[in-house]
Amino acid sequence: MGAQDAISDGLPLDAPVYVAGHRGLVGSALVRRLGELGYQQVITRTRGDLDLRDPGPVREFFASAKPQAVFIAAARVGGILANRDHPVEFLTENLQIQTNVITAAFESGVQNLLFLGSSCIYPREAPQPIREEYLLTGPLEPTNDAYAIAKIAGIRLVRAYREQHGVRYISAMPTNLYGPGDNFDPQSSHVLPALIRRFHEATVEGRPTVTVWGSGAVRREFMHSSDCADALVFLMNEPVAPDLTNVGIGEDLTIRELAELVAEIVGYDGEIVFDRSMPDGTPRKLLDVSTLASLGWSPSVSLRDGIASTYDWFRANALEAVLPRPA
Repeated sequence: MGAQDAISDGLPLDAPVYVAGHRGLVGSALVRRLGELGYQQVITRTRGDLDLRDPGPVREFFASAKPQAVFIAAARVGGILANRDHPVEFLTENLQIQTNVITAAFESGVQNLLFLGSSCIYPREAPQPIREEYLLTGPLEPTNDAYAIAKIAGIRLVRAYREQHGVRYISAMPTNLYGPGDNFDPQSSHVLPALIRRFHEATVEGRPTVTVWGSGAVRREFMHSSDCADALVFLMNEPVAPDLTNVGIGEDLTIRELAELVAEIVGYDGEIVFDRSMPDGTPRKLLDVSTLASLGWSPSVSLRDGIASTYDWFRANALEAVLPRPA
Protein backbone atom coordinates (compact mmCIF):
# COMPACT_ATOMS: atom_id res chain seq x y z
CA MET A 1 0.00 0.00 0.00
CA GLY A 2 1.29 3.45 -0.89
CA ALA A 3 0.27 7.07 -0.83
CA GLN A 4 -2.23 6.58 -3.65
CA ASP A 5 -4.34 4.32 -1.43
CA ALA A 6 -4.50 6.84 1.42
CA ILE A 7 -5.55 9.91 -0.58
CA SER A 8 -9.26 9.14 -0.92
CA ASP A 9 -9.91 9.95 2.74
CA GLY A 10 -7.09 12.44 3.25
CA LEU A 11 -5.86 15.74 1.88
CA PRO A 12 -7.90 16.84 -1.19
CA LEU A 13 -6.04 16.91 -4.48
CA ASP A 14 -6.92 20.59 -4.95
CA ALA A 15 -5.52 21.59 -1.55
CA PRO A 16 -2.55 24.01 -1.68
CA VAL A 17 0.50 22.12 -0.40
CA TYR A 18 3.78 23.85 0.46
CA VAL A 19 7.03 21.89 0.16
CA ALA A 20 9.83 23.69 1.99
CA GLY A 21 13.20 22.66 0.57
CA HIS A 22 11.94 21.56 -2.83
CA ARG A 23 15.40 21.60 -4.41
CA GLY A 24 16.83 19.09 -1.96
CA LEU A 25 16.86 15.33 -2.31
CA VAL A 26 13.65 14.68 -0.37
CA GLY A 27 11.91 17.91 -1.33
CA SER A 28 12.37 17.34 -5.06
CA ALA A 29 11.15 13.76 -4.69
CA LEU A 30 8.11 15.04 -2.80
CA VAL A 31 7.27 17.53 -5.56
CA ARG A 32 7.53 14.76 -8.16
CA ARG A 33 5.38 12.37 -6.13
CA LEU A 34 2.71 14.96 -5.36
CA GLY A 35 2.51 15.74 -9.07
CA GLU A 36 2.23 12.05 -9.97
CA LEU A 37 -0.61 11.65 -7.49
CA GLY A 38 -2.54 14.55 -8.99
CA TYR A 39 -2.05 17.37 -6.49
CA GLN A 40 -2.83 20.54 -8.38
CA GLN A 41 -1.40 23.29 -6.12
CA VAL A 42 2.13 22.40 -5.04
CA ILE A 43 3.76 25.58 -3.71
CA THR A 44 7.54 26.06 -3.73
CA ARG A 45 9.99 28.89 -3.12
CA THR A 46 13.73 29.04 -3.74
CA ARG A 47 16.07 30.33 -1.05
CA GLY A 48 16.55 33.43 -3.19
CA ASP A 49 12.80 34.05 -3.06
CA LEU A 50 12.33 33.16 0.60
CA ASP A 51 15.08 32.79 3.22
CA LEU A 52 13.53 30.47 5.79
CA ARG A 53 16.05 31.64 8.38
CA ASP A 54 14.34 35.06 8.45
CA PRO A 55 11.04 34.98 10.40
CA GLY A 56 9.50 38.13 8.89
CA PRO A 57 9.41 37.02 5.25
CA VAL A 58 8.33 33.52 6.33
CA ARG A 59 5.27 34.94 8.10
CA GLU A 60 4.47 37.12 5.07
CA PHE A 61 4.72 34.12 2.76
CA PHE A 62 2.29 32.03 4.80
CA ALA A 63 -0.15 34.92 5.11
CA SER A 64 -0.25 35.32 1.32
CA ALA A 65 0.15 31.73 0.05
CA LYS A 66 -2.24 30.20 2.62
CA PRO A 67 -1.17 26.56 2.24
CA GLN A 68 -3.43 23.90 3.71
CA ALA A 69 -0.62 21.42 4.28
CA VAL A 70 3.14 21.79 4.77
CA PHE A 71 6.07 19.41 4.29
CA ILE A 72 9.26 20.70 5.97
CA ALA A 73 12.12 19.14 4.01
CA ALA A 74 14.29 22.26 4.19
CA ALA A 75 17.41 21.92 6.31
CA ARG A 76 21.14 22.43 6.39
CA VAL A 77 22.45 18.92 5.72
CA GLY A 78 25.79 17.24 5.04
CA GLY A 79 28.03 14.25 5.72
CA ILE A 80 30.44 13.54 8.58
CA LEU A 81 33.07 16.01 7.36
CA ALA A 82 30.62 18.90 6.97
CA ASN A 83 28.99 18.20 10.34
CA ARG A 84 32.37 18.01 12.07
CA ASP A 85 33.67 21.26 10.61
CA HIS A 86 30.51 23.43 10.83
CA PRO A 87 28.54 22.56 14.00
CA VAL A 88 27.51 26.20 14.58
CA GLU A 89 25.81 26.45 11.20
CA PHE A 90 24.20 23.01 11.49
CA LEU A 91 22.72 23.91 14.88
CA THR A 92 21.68 27.53 14.38
CA GLU A 93 20.42 27.39 10.79
CA ASN A 94 18.28 24.30 11.37
CA LEU A 95 16.80 25.78 14.54
CA GLN A 96 15.95 28.95 12.63
CA ILE A 97 14.43 27.21 9.61
CA GLN A 98 12.20 24.77 11.45
CA THR A 99 11.07 27.19 14.18
CA ASN A 100 10.18 29.91 11.67
CA VAL A 101 8.24 27.57 9.38
CA ILE A 102 6.36 25.68 12.12
CA THR A 103 5.44 28.88 13.96
CA ALA A 104 4.30 30.74 10.84
CA ALA A 105 2.35 27.71 9.64
CA PHE A 106 0.38 27.57 12.89
CA GLU A 107 -0.19 31.32 12.99
CA SER A 108 -1.62 31.19 9.45
CA GLY A 109 -4.04 28.39 10.32
CA VAL A 110 -2.26 25.37 8.82
CA GLN A 111 -3.75 22.20 10.33
CA ASN A 112 -1.60 19.58 8.53
CA LEU A 113 2.19 19.65 8.81
CA LEU A 114 4.93 17.05 8.45
CA PHE A 115 8.41 17.78 9.79
CA LEU A 116 11.29 15.77 8.38
CA GLY A 117 13.79 14.65 10.99
CA SER A 118 16.65 12.18 10.63
CA SER A 119 17.70 8.81 12.02
CA CYS A 120 20.78 10.52 13.50
CA ILE A 121 18.57 11.89 16.29
CA TYR A 122 18.72 8.55 18.08
CA PRO A 123 21.38 7.65 20.68
CA ARG A 124 24.68 6.40 19.32
CA GLU A 125 24.34 3.11 21.23
CA ALA A 126 20.59 2.65 20.77
CA PRO A 127 19.37 -0.97 20.67
CA GLN A 128 18.89 -2.30 17.14
CA PRO A 129 16.60 -1.99 15.32
CA ILE A 130 15.84 1.52 16.59
CA ARG A 131 12.31 2.13 17.81
CA GLU A 132 10.72 5.58 18.02
CA GLU A 133 10.62 5.46 21.83
CA TYR A 134 14.44 5.24 22.03
CA LEU A 135 14.66 8.98 21.37
CA LEU A 136 16.54 10.80 24.17
CA THR A 137 17.49 7.61 26.01
CA GLY A 138 21.28 7.99 25.61
CA PRO A 139 24.19 10.10 24.29
CA LEU A 140 24.21 11.18 20.64
CA GLU A 141 26.87 10.45 18.02
CA PRO A 142 29.49 13.24 18.52
CA THR A 143 30.18 13.72 14.79
CA ASN A 144 26.68 15.05 14.10
CA ASP A 145 25.26 16.00 17.51
CA ALA A 146 24.68 19.66 16.54
CA TYR A 147 22.43 18.65 13.65
CA ALA A 148 20.71 16.00 15.76
CA ILE A 149 19.98 18.41 18.62
CA ALA A 150 18.38 20.86 16.20
CA LYS A 151 16.20 18.13 14.73
CA ILE A 152 15.18 16.88 18.18
CA ALA A 153 14.11 20.43 19.03
CA GLY A 154 11.94 20.46 15.88
CA ILE A 155 10.33 17.15 16.83
CA ARG A 156 9.53 18.45 20.30
CA LEU A 157 8.08 21.67 18.87
CA VAL A 158 5.84 19.69 16.50
CA ARG A 159 4.67 17.53 19.41
CA ALA A 160 4.04 20.59 21.57
CA TYR A 161 1.81 22.22 18.94
CA ARG A 162 -0.02 18.93 18.45
CA GLU A 163 -0.67 18.44 22.17
CA GLN A 164 -1.35 22.06 23.12
CA HIS A 165 -3.43 23.14 20.12
CA GLY A 166 -4.83 19.92 18.65
CA VAL A 167 -3.38 20.43 15.17
CA ARG A 168 -2.32 17.47 13.04
CA TYR A 169 1.42 18.06 13.14
CA ILE A 170 3.65 14.98 12.78
CA SER A 171 7.34 14.12 12.36
CA ALA A 172 8.97 11.46 10.21
CA MET A 173 12.42 10.02 10.84
CA PRO A 174 13.90 8.79 7.54
CA THR A 175 16.88 6.51 7.31
CA ASN A 176 19.83 7.32 5.00
CA LEU A 177 18.40 8.50 1.69
CA TYR A 178 19.75 8.59 -1.87
CA GLY A 179 18.42 9.10 -5.37
CA PRO A 180 18.27 11.50 -8.33
CA GLY A 181 19.21 15.05 -7.43
CA ASP A 182 21.47 13.92 -4.59
CA ASN A 183 24.51 15.94 -3.51
CA PHE A 184 27.68 14.46 -5.02
CA ASP A 185 30.08 17.14 -3.78
CA PRO A 186 33.10 15.39 -2.16
CA GLN A 187 33.23 17.86 0.76
CA SER A 188 29.60 17.66 1.85
CA SER A 189 27.93 14.55 0.41
CA HIS A 190 26.73 11.51 2.31
CA VAL A 191 28.34 8.12 1.92
CA LEU A 192 26.37 6.60 -0.97
CA PRO A 193 26.60 9.49 -3.46
CA ALA A 194 30.23 9.97 -2.42
CA LEU A 195 30.93 6.34 -3.30
CA ILE A 196 29.12 6.62 -6.64
CA ARG A 197 31.23 9.61 -7.65
CA ARG A 198 34.47 8.11 -6.31
CA PHE A 199 34.08 4.79 -8.15
CA HIS A 200 32.91 6.51 -11.33
CA GLU A 201 35.94 8.81 -11.43
CA ALA A 202 38.29 5.93 -10.60
CA THR A 203 36.83 3.90 -13.47
CA VAL A 204 37.10 6.76 -15.95
CA GLU A 205 40.68 7.58 -14.88
CA GLY A 206 41.80 3.95 -14.57
CA ARG A 207 42.88 4.19 -10.94
CA PRO A 208 44.08 0.91 -9.40
CA THR A 209 42.59 1.66 -5.95
CA VAL A 210 39.70 3.54 -4.39
CA THR A 211 39.90 4.72 -0.79
CA VAL A 212 36.79 4.56 1.38
CA TRP A 213 36.65 6.38 4.70
CA GLY A 214 36.44 4.33 7.89
CA SER A 215 36.76 0.65 8.65
CA GLY A 216 33.96 -0.53 6.39
CA ALA A 217 32.47 -2.48 9.31
CA VAL A 218 29.69 -0.10 10.37
CA ARG A 219 26.21 -0.90 9.12
CA ARG A 220 23.78 1.46 7.39
CA GLU A 221 20.26 1.33 5.96
CA PHE A 222 19.51 3.07 2.66
CA MET A 223 16.18 4.13 1.18
CA HIS A 224 15.48 5.54 -2.27
CA SER A 225 14.13 9.08 -2.20
CA SER A 226 11.05 8.14 -4.25
CA ASP A 227 10.08 5.55 -1.63
CA CYS A 228 10.63 8.12 1.12
CA ALA A 229 8.47 10.70 -0.66
CA ASP A 230 5.67 8.20 -1.12
CA ALA A 231 5.84 7.27 2.57
CA LEU A 232 5.67 10.94 3.61
CA VAL A 233 2.61 11.64 1.47
CA PHE A 234 1.08 8.45 2.86
CA LEU A 235 1.64 9.65 6.44
CA MET A 236 0.24 13.09 5.63
CA ASN A 237 -2.96 11.38 4.45
CA GLU A 238 -3.10 8.75 7.21
CA PRO A 239 -5.63 9.84 9.88
CA VAL A 240 -4.13 7.66 12.61
CA ALA A 241 -0.46 8.46 11.97
CA PRO A 242 1.39 8.95 15.28
CA ASP A 243 3.34 12.11 16.02
CA LEU A 244 6.68 10.35 15.37
CA THR A 245 7.22 7.64 12.74
CA ASN A 246 10.38 5.96 11.47
CA VAL A 247 10.63 5.80 7.67
CA GLY A 248 12.95 3.15 6.23
CA ILE A 249 13.11 -0.29 4.69
CA GLY A 250 14.11 -2.33 7.76
CA GLU A 251 17.29 -3.81 6.23
CA ASP A 252 20.95 -2.75 6.38
CA LEU A 253 24.42 -3.74 5.17
CA THR A 254 28.03 -2.92 6.01
CA ILE A 255 29.80 -0.02 4.33
CA ARG A 256 32.19 -2.60 2.86
CA GLU A 257 29.26 -4.44 1.30
CA LEU A 258 27.86 -1.14 0.05
CA ALA A 259 31.20 -0.14 -1.51
CA GLU A 260 31.47 -3.51 -3.24
CA LEU A 261 27.91 -3.18 -4.59
CA VAL A 262 28.52 0.35 -5.90
CA ALA A 263 31.81 -0.77 -7.49
CA GLU A 264 30.00 -3.65 -9.22
CA ILE A 265 27.22 -1.40 -10.54
CA VAL A 266 29.66 1.27 -11.74
CA GLY A 267 31.94 -1.36 -13.30
CA TYR A 268 35.06 -0.69 -11.22
CA ASP A 269 37.35 -3.72 -10.89
CA GLY A 270 40.26 -2.26 -8.88
CA GLU A 271 41.08 -2.62 -5.18
CA ILE A 272 38.99 -1.04 -2.41
CA VAL A 273 41.09 0.36 0.47
CA PHE A 274 39.58 1.43 3.80
CA ASP A 275 41.11 4.43 5.58
CA ARG A 276 40.73 3.61 9.27
CA SER A 277 42.06 7.04 10.28
CA MET A 278 38.73 8.57 9.22
CA PRO A 279 35.71 8.40 11.56
CA ASP A 280 33.12 5.66 11.18
CA GLY A 281 30.29 7.46 12.92
CA THR A 282 27.55 5.51 14.66
CA PRO A 283 28.25 1.73 14.60
CA ARG A 284 24.78 0.87 13.33
CA LYS A 285 21.58 2.75 12.46
CA LEU A 286 18.84 0.30 11.51
CA LEU A 287 15.34 1.66 12.00
CA ASP A 288 12.46 -0.37 13.33
CA VAL A 289 9.76 0.37 10.75
CA SER A 290 7.02 -1.72 12.29
CA THR A 291 4.89 1.36 12.99
CA LEU A 292 4.89 2.40 9.33
CA ALA A 293 4.31 -1.19 8.22
CA SER A 294 1.38 -1.55 10.61
CA LEU A 295 -0.26 1.44 8.91
CA GLY A 296 -0.06 -0.42 5.59
CA TRP A 297 2.96 1.11 3.80
CA SER A 298 5.91 -0.77 2.30
CA PRO A 299 8.87 0.22 0.04
CA SER A 300 9.10 -0.73 -3.63
CA VAL A 301 12.67 0.13 -4.77
CA SER A 302 15.44 -2.42 -4.15
CA LEU A 303 18.89 -1.14 -3.20
CA ARG A 304 20.53 -2.52 -6.34
CA ASP A 305 17.92 -1.03 -8.66
CA GLY A 306 17.97 2.26 -6.77
CA ILE A 307 21.75 2.63 -6.94
CA ALA A 308 21.74 1.70 -10.64
CA SER A 309 19.12 4.33 -11.47
CA THR A 310 20.90 6.92 -9.33
CA TYR A 311 24.15 6.18 -11.15
CA ASP A 312 22.36 6.61 -14.47
CA TRP A 313 21.12 10.00 -13.24
CA PHE A 314 24.61 10.97 -12.10
CA ARG A 315 26.12 10.16 -15.50
CA ALA A 316 23.40 12.09 -17.29
CA ASN A 317 23.76 15.09 -14.97
CA ALA A 318 27.39 14.76 -13.90
CA LEU A 319 28.49 18.39 -14.22
CA GLU A 320 25.44 19.68 -12.34
CA ALA A 321 25.61 16.91 -9.77
CA VAL A 322 29.17 17.60 -8.63
CA LEU A 323 28.84 21.37 -8.39
CA PRO A 324 27.70 23.08 -5.18
CA ARG A 325 23.92 22.97 -4.82
CA PRO A 326 22.16 26.24 -5.84
CA ALA A 327 20.10 28.22 -3.34
